[in-house]
Amino acid sequence: MKNISLFFGIVLLLASCTDDFEETNTDPLSFAIPAIEDSELLQGQAFAQAQYTSMMGLHWRFQISQNLFSDIWCQYFATTASGFDSDRYVQVGNWADLAWSSFYEESLPQIILVEDATETTGNAVGNAMIKIWKVNAFHRITDYWGPIPYSEVGNTDLEAIPYDSQEDIYRSFFVTLDEAVAQLNANLDQVAFTSGDRTYGGDPAKWLTFANSLRLRLALRVKYVDPVLAQTEAEKAVNAGVFLSNDDNAYVSVDEINRNPLETITDWGEFRMSATMESILEGYEDPRLPQYFAPAVDGDSDGDGSGYEGLLNGQTKVSLETSKNASHSDLSSLYKDTALGGVNPPIEVLTAAEVYFLRAEGALEGWAMGGSAEELYALGITTSMEQREVGDATSIAEYVASTNTPIAFEVGAEPVADIPVAFGADAEMQLEQIITQKWLALYPNGWEAWAELRRTGYPKQYARVQSENSDVAADEIMRRMVYVSSQFDTNFESVSTAINGTELNGADNNNTKLWWDKK
Repeated sequence: MKNISLFFGIVLLLASCTDDFEETNTDPLSFAIPAIEDSELLQGQAFAQAQYTSMMGLHWRFQISQNLFSDIWCQYFATTASGFDSDRYVQVGNWADLAWSSFYEESLPQIILVEDATETTGNAVGNAMIKIWKVNAFHRITDYWGPIPYSEVGNTDLEAIPYDSQEDIYRSFFVTLDEAVAQLNANLDQVAFTSGDRTYGGDPAKWLTFANSLRLRLALRVKYVDPVLAQTEAEKAVNAGVFLSNDDNAYVSVDEINRNPLETITDWGEFRMSATMESILEGYEDPRLPQYFAPAVDGDSDGDGSGYEGLLNGQTKVSLETSKNASHSDLSSLYKDTALGGVNPPIEVLTAAEVYFLRAEGALEGWAMGGSAEELYALGITTSMEQREVGDATSIAEYVASTNTPIAFEVGAEPVADIPVAFGADAEMQLEQIITQKWLALYPNGWEAWAELRRTGYPKQYARVQSENSDVAADEIMRRMVYVSSQFDTNFESVSTAINGTELNGADNNNTKLWWDKK
């Protein structure tokens, strides 16, 4: 990425900033930057766009960045379109290029713009909010690729933008969160971007709790590579106050123009429920199943007694020439087009259920997490069930104590795993249970679920039918995205240095583990 392209990205995107992100009647050939420092309204509009675009809110950006990569690699879904090779572990180059540019050329310019403007104007709360969001946005990108351009992005004095190691990036996240938390604590009587903030309406107290909860997520991410750092940051987060109920959950709001991308792409009919999902949800008799998926149009097509049908990932092109859509479960009506009865739900960023599972895992390590691993595990399940509005206190308690285990997704197959819901006695089983239930609670956040799969190896997955990637076998886990062609075209020296130096610490392949992937 060239600095000049970042500059023009800022200009062009700012010209399109309105409350609903529609184009304004500006001269498309004019590159005059509006005086954003003089207008908190403009800052708030840019902030709102940064929130939506960094979560890949627009339907096609979401599809090529998340749905066709992490969503299927974590096995929430399996693709049913024969030309979608990513389910056979092929990283399709033009999709990856667009995913990269969607962040660096669409979202990041807005982040830089708001961060600079709020610092210039002394908007402490707004500056803290954008710092927290910057951490949220960048951790998603580094968790895909590993080393990425980070600390020097936006430095117009540089001809080439260097890559930072993932270790340096993660360590800087905690420093940035420290700065943001200090700013918020000193200004809890202030608000910022009330009409532009699509998450908390500019409430600094809510942003403070979000910052602590995000810190907890990042702390657990580094558990296997730096356990001391992980424990320190996790305990700091919990002591400062993390999400405790679904009222705290972080979402990006949507509207009729800026929609939840699933609400659009479900209509395209290119993916269905995975076999792993069916095995776990049906085996556990999980009440979230109808909230997540719909019965197959063809009903019980495999004779297992259920109308919910999952598809093995990695189907061959030949097999997909016969449509699998009617015989396998689509998403539930919650994620369908509003014209078809859908509700256009907000985009999930981080929830209280996830926080409880993070605390449960920390408690397994003996960290001070405010409860035992078993207690926090039960709270994670309960909070997820309450979020999905399924069951009452009695039925949820029965689920938590259940000895049900995953079942075969079809007659003649084996269950994907053998762990019950009820908390086990063995530490490794307990970790598998925590992560499996977190995987269910995170749905449909495949971006985060794929990261946790790589970090822990859980939940267990069915092997793909086929892999067309010589570096990753059908029964292995895709470990990272390889660098995109546009970087070799425009930032060759820097990407080459990252690959050949110590930043990546391995070949630029899909089986090279990231810095934190050390279990």
